[in-house]
Amino acid sequence: MGPRNDAAFFMEGRLVVLIEHQSTVCENMPLRLLIYVGDIYGKWLNADEKLKRAVYGTKLVKIPKPEFYVLYNGRAKFPERKYLRLSDAFHDIPEAESAKELFGGLLELTVPVYNINKGFNAEMLGKSETLFGYAFFVDLARKYEDAGYETEEAIRKAAEKCIEQGILADFLRHHSLEVIKVLAAEFRLEDALQVWKEEGIEEGIEKGRKEGREEGKKEGKKEGREEGMEEMAKNLLADGVPPDIIARSAGLPLEKIQALVS
Repeated sequence: MGPRNDAAFFMEGRLVVLIEHQSTVCENMPLRLLIYVGDIYGKWLNADEKLKRAVYGTKLVKIPKPEFYVLYNGRAKFPERKYLRLSDAFHDIPEAESAKELFGGLLELTVPVYNINKGFNAEMLGKSETLFGYAFFVDLARKYEDAGYETEEAIRKAAEKCIEQGILADFLRHHSLEVIKVLAAEFRLEDALQVWKEEGIEEGIEKGRKEGREEGKKEGKKEGREEGMEEMAKNLLADGVPPDIIARSAGLPLEKIQALVS
């Protein structure tokens, strides 16, 4: 589907990449960010002919230091902070040995995932009125949803309550319709992914077991996963969830999702 993120900007010699509102944590985030940050650096260098040529010279070219941040606010249990590492995806690295001991030329990319649900990372949330308001708003929307309101209505009531209390008031006054649409899609996708995790994989494993061979089990798991993801995507499309949101959160190619629209 191509790299995608929520915000990237240069600040004081740093390249900051921020991924927000992850209602489900993607373990492939380090790989996705590696692809994305490489693209950003490439565009940055190509925009300056001197820098572009200097890369092939002998003098060291200074580049902005990359920093990655992911904010998680899903329902599933999650620690206050978790680090995702690119090296965890490498083939044939024994868990008992560190990658650094195995080979010195290791490529690494570390991404901290911060839990911004209520009761987590209070100090960090306290430093940003906007971030605190965002976490408060999402938590309130979920409470209304748990109380029995339909997803869109729960988000609408949360937005009204926040405006009443002066929390993200200006933003919500001007963008409430967009917020309701996007957040409702994220909530529905989160629920669908949870169902897939509980049912899709297990069905695939069971199908593999019936094959009676280890290879059959692996293949069954793969087929069950793919079928489950496609079926989930079709249902979400029918509910009006935008294809790009489904692709981003489910880890499927955008082209595959668009092909289901017919």
